[in-house]
Amino acid sequence: MAIADTIRLVLGIIGNIISVFMFLSPLPTFFKVWKWKSTRGFSGFPYPMTLLNCALWVLYGMPFVHPNSLLVVTVNGAGLVFEGVYTIVFLIFCKNKKERMRILGLLGVISIFFAAVAALTLTLQHTHSRRTLVIGTICIVFNVFMYASPLSIMKRVIQTKSVKYMPFYLSLGCNANGIIWTIYGCIHFDINLVLPNGLGVLLGACQLILYGVYYGSTKWDEDEDRESGGRPDKGHDDGNHSRCKFYLAADMAIMWIGVEFLEI
Repeated sequence: MAIADTIRLVLGIIGNIISVFMFLSPLPTFFKVWKWKSTRGFSGFPYPMTLLNCALWVLYGMPFVHPNSLLVVTVNGAGLVFEGVYTIVFLIFCKNKKERMRILGLLGVISIFFAAVAALTLTLQHTHSRRTLVIGTICIVFNVFMYASPLSIMKRVIQTKSVKYMPFYLSLGCNANGIIWTIYGCIHFDINLVLPNGLGVLLGACQLILYGVYYGSTKWDEDEDRESGGRPDKGHDDGNHSRCKFYLAADMAIMWIGVEFLEI
């Protein structure tokens, strides 16, 4: 049991580190947004949804809800800060008034919903087990929404045969994050961690597969082509295509190691 607790602690710390890198993964996207002074075709929907997801998990990890969950609180507390900044930057550079109002409306709904969940749960549920059940169930639902939010982008990738607006490192971060937290949740089985993060592994792998399939057919816009000295040729590869294959193989190896450990 002590060994399992130690491994769980180590995985939690690794999960925190990977999660922080996942929260940092949109930086290349927002560097482009800052350079363009426009969000162009990027979607702002994932950032408020991830903001809500982090807020709910911080609430879940509080001692008065689910004790001994410090690592869940720390990583999602960091996520609250990062996602808040990304959402603000998106709103500043979004030229589409309709899109901006949609994101602002979503933020309003999110704020009201979170306040209602916290108030009602803490006043109507008086035991750790009941609070864990209620808030954990809500966390599962919204964690699934967070991982599923790129589905609209995945649909666009398939339709356009272009990965221009699907950030590679965000997809990679979600996948790696899901793997670690799935194994973490399996050691002392916590369905509230295993179910959504297991789904995140699946969706993250699908995004990486799409990136590998459609990277070669992506047509980069003319502004970027001029800056790079011309349009990339059909066989152009900046390394992301090869990295997709490597990361998918690594994912399978890590998941196999995790399953073998859990069977011991």
